[in-house]
Amino acid sequence: MTSGAPQTQLADGVLVVTGEVSADTVVALRKQGEKLIGTASGNLVVDLDGLVTAHSVVLSMLLCWQRLAHQAGISLSFRGVSGRLASLAALSNLDDQLAGFGPESVHPAH
Repeated sequence: MTSGAPQTQLADGVLVVTGEVSADTVVALRKQGEKLIGTASGNLVVDLDGLVTAHSVVLSMLLCWQRLAHQAGISLSFRGVSGRLASLAALSNLDDQLAGFGPESVHPAH
């Protein structure tokens, strides 16, 4: 896994999120992702495999991205979801709202 400052990169319909997200860094990362989502079209996959953090601010950011994508007519789904982040989503009753957060999609080792 990649640690350090969080960042996003868009390539071939995949938005890759890496690093450690905190309350101090989430706004900048959210804005970076929103810019990239604004350039996408069709289906977009958010790859969270390089994400170090399982925190409620991450869920908030993902919901913001999902809302933006929906408004732009982009189908957004998630992959590489860690078990910890999926558990947090389930505890918050958000797992059904985020495509790719179901038990069959989660990486238990994370």
